[in-house]
Amino acid sequence: MTSSIPAVTATRAGGSALQAVLLDMDGTLVDTEGFWWKAESEVFAELGHVLDESHRQIVIGGPMTRSVNHLIDVTGVKLTLAELSVLINKRFVELISHGVPLMPGARRLLTELAAHQVPTALVSASHRHIIDTVLRSLGPENFALSVAGDEVEHTKPHPDPYLLAAAGLGADPARCVVVEDTATGVAAGEAAGCRVVAVPSLVPIAPGPGRTIVGSLEEVDLAFLRSLVTAAH
Repeated sequence: MTSSIPAVTATRAGGSALQAVLLDMDGTLVDTEGFWWKAESEVFAELGHVLDESHRQIVIGGPMTRSVNHLIDVTGVKLTLAELSVLINKRFVELISHGVPLMPGARRLLTELAAHQVPTALVSASHRHIIDTVLRSLGPENFALSVAGDEVEHTKPHPDPYLLAAAGLGADPARCVVVEDTATGVAAGEAAGCRVVAVPSLVPIAPGPGRTIVGSLEEVDLAFLRSLVTAAH
């Protein structure tokens, strides 16, 4: 876990019960899911295996170990998980090195959270070097800290990344709001005890207790996030 500014206490979120906002990256703040699929498709094509589009819905939003293991199983490619992960990560970084598009509403939300000094963390299953590349598009100054998938023993859907982020911000997970776009990420946020806002990108997310589903980040602002925690307490 790295921090662009020192870890902060959670008392800056005004008088509301909200103590911190924990944001997923791929598919939530930046539109990178297509880049991941392109990287995987190109690497497997070079190895002689054309990936069927149907596999895209299976690998999206999960940790790389799950995604690559699935693709190994369906293609029978002879490389190991570690070898393929290196190739896919390298190709992905090449694809995003010139910048990535932000999801609708992402820039406005980050600007509002920063303006009100709400402790905010970026929590992703992507590896550290990928997060650092994407932060150039998101603005590292918008996050007190970030947690990468290769910095925790158990990444999403386990709660560890969100628990680590909340601890780093000095926040009670029950007073944090997690914003996610996949069922895997939603499961991680809920397992950590956070309120969760689901913004489905490519795969629908079913309703669930304590889960709020919106159409895009354009429906999410600070007042909305505060209301979710205030209502729960």
